[in-house]
Amino acid sequence: MRNFRTLNIWKEGILLVKKIYQLSESLPPEEKFGLRSQICRSSISIPSNIAEGCSRSSQPDFKRFLEIALGSSFELETQLYIAGELSFISKKEVKMIIENIDKEQKMINNLIQKLKANSQ
Repeated sequence: MRNFRTLNIWKEGILLVKKIYQLSESLPPEEKFGLRSQICRSSISIPSNIAEGCSRSSQPDFKRFLEIALGSSFELETQLYIAGELSFISKKEVKMIIENIDKEQKMINNLIQKLKANSQ
């Protein structure tokens, strides 16, 4: 079992959730149960799946949860682009948060690649 609290990808994921929740406050009230909810849930999914993967005893299981976290990050990215296209948030805000998401995606992908290399 790994300690997820020591992983930088988990720490970055938590910071991303905080930023997303702050950003989601600017979404229209009618999106509370729509896009706002979806954006928050997909952001939470990233560090949650990293943590859950750490509880698994095998590297393939851990890798699978990292892949789910990576998928959630791409889902979040898409939802933010949609929010920007609908003018719910500014393009500048979208760009800034996407930079954080890109960083997280690279970190997750790098760990996935290391796990793949170790299993060969």
